[in-house]
Amino acid sequence: MCGIAGIINLSGETVNRVDIEKMTSLVQHRGPDGSGIYCENNIALGHRRLSIIDLSEAGAQPMKYNSKYVIVFNGEIYNYIEIRTELQKKGYVFNTSSDTEVILAAYDFWKYDCVKQFNGMWSFCIYDRTLNTLFCSRDRFGVKPFYYSLDAATFVFGSEIRQLLGIGLPAFANRNVLANYLVLGLEEYNEETFFQNIVRLPPAHNLICNLSDGSVQIEKYYTIQTNPAIAALSLEDSTDLFLNELIRSVNYRLRSDVKVGTCLSGGLDSSMIAALASLSYSENARKQFTAITASSIDKLNDETDYAKMVVEKSKLDWITTTPLQSDFLSSIDEVVRTQEEPFGSPSVFMQYFVMKKAHDAGCPVLLDGQGGDETLLGYQRYYPSYIMSLKGIQKWTGLLQSAKNSGLSSLQLLKNYFYFTNSTVRIKRQENRSSFMNNEFVQRIDHNLVKSMADSYRNIKEMQLLEITTTQLPHLLRYEDKNSMHFSIETRLPFLDYKMVELSISLNDNFKIKDGYSKYILRNASKDKLPDAIAWRKNKIGFEAPTSIWMKEHQFMYDAIYKSKILSSIIKQQPIRSLDTVLLWRLFNVAKWEEVFNVS
Repeated sequence: MCGIAGIINLSGETVNRVDIEKMTSLVQHRGPDGSGIYCENNIALGHRRLSIIDLSEAGAQPMKYNSKYVIVFNGEIYNYIEIRTELQKKGYVFNTSSDTEVILAAYDFWKYDCVKQFNGMWSFCIYDRTLNTLFCSRDRFGVKPFYYSLDAATFVFGSEIRQLLGIGLPAFANRNVLANYLVLGLEEYNEETFFQNIVRLPPAHNLICNLSDGSVQIEKYYTIQTNPAIAALSLEDSTDLFLNELIRSVNYRLRSDVKVGTCLSGGLDSSMIAALASLSYSENARKQFTAITASSIDKLNDETDYAKMVVEKSKLDWITTTPLQSDFLSSIDEVVRTQEEPFGSPSVFMQYFVMKKAHDAGCPVLLDGQGGDETLLGYQRYYPSYIMSLKGIQKWTGLLQSAKNSGLSSLQLLKNYFYFTNSTVRIKRQENRSSFMNNEFVQRIDHNLVKSMADSYRNIKEMQLLEITTTQLPHLLRYEDKNSMHFSIETRLPFLDYKMVELSISLNDNFKIKDGYSKYILRNASKDKLPDAIAWRKNKIGFEAPTSIWMKEHQFMYDAIYKSKILSSIIKQQPIRSLDTVLLWRLFNVAKWEEVFNVS
């Protein structure tokens, strides 16, 4: 796991080495174990290294290959051993034990199709000296970031936005993105960022830059595939298949030359990963597997007791952290700086403190449960789609069972049904909540996206695909990457192994929600691995922040909002003291973002 950077002068002018050195140094936190620069005429590539696989200097980057290619790579290719074995049979010889060299050899053999062989997370750039091209790629679900800016004269890219700002790109706010965030709470739903003229390479896309003529092509290389035969399997066979794939995915992500641990919230997803990883890790490493939990000072959303049950059953080495209000207040500027763009809620701080604790504990790799909810229908707002999929009297049976085992009442489920499936109602409600903003600004929201979200509820698989690729998962992955890499921690996500995702989407929908229980198949697979109190719990919390305590006093938020020049051009009146906490946080977050990054 690392930080990458690149500057390409499309006019042919030689790159100023000072610029690439600055871009590289700005992400030292992503790679504290080493750095490297490659400059050749109008091309400059930079790399910061976090050593995880092949800790020797042989694995350093930028890495050259047979005088033909040069790569800067951020990520992990989990099946690199299998690919290396296949390429060795084809005559390839390897000089390192790193996955980086495997990428280069795979590119030499398969060219652009090499990414279809990879099971992992990545963003990389390969300079092909023979073709005079740059081949850039981002993994299937966008676990690893790739930001860039392109004009007629220059193509610059990096792992973080600060790298592009650091060499002179202006920090101008993207008002359309701001509108969708402030009004709808949406982030990361397309290639645009909160900064004008800085975009991200979409997940599952390659970018090919022809250096001879300066042309750039962006192509999608992957679409989630489903298998109808899996939906026809029995519950027992589906559970066995799902569990075996999850074990395989977890074991892939235990491949490391440094210590591996896991995040443990006490929820179903992280608990199952901790249980499976502990079994394998303890057998191979002959030591206890480490789990890190953030404890909430608000007993209403503290999951420590659940986490403790998992720790005791799986005999984990347990480390906890309990962020206080003073920790929250003192870290606001740093977390805003770390995230680089406005974010959804203070819960991001809980994840931030978990990563800090992992760094302090000397655990540079953590597994995490991201993706379990999206692939297995874990959120309460997914129930309307499930109920709509039922026929006749089953709809009412499904409603009653869901009310019994979802943590929502029948009335709440019906309200969710009408809200999430009706774009007109949804837009109208958000516009009413945003009536204190200028109408011109509110009308910038993406009505078509809201309609797509509502329409998708008519088909569970379509809804899942939209949540995974567009409306839900992308911003969670951004939070995770920024928080973890700030502390030089690599996080790995077993539920987002692409084979796991395809299997989960393909499963019979009635095994994802059954008898009113969400993620039923995961619960069913957890027999003998988790305590029943974890496997069949109905309340869902996660690393939720004690917002009511941390934000009990709002004056510091009001002060920041009133100072904001950006918000002064958006807000037409000042009733913000009567706003709910969600809207107040969004406004405050924009104000702090403006202040920290000097955005205009």
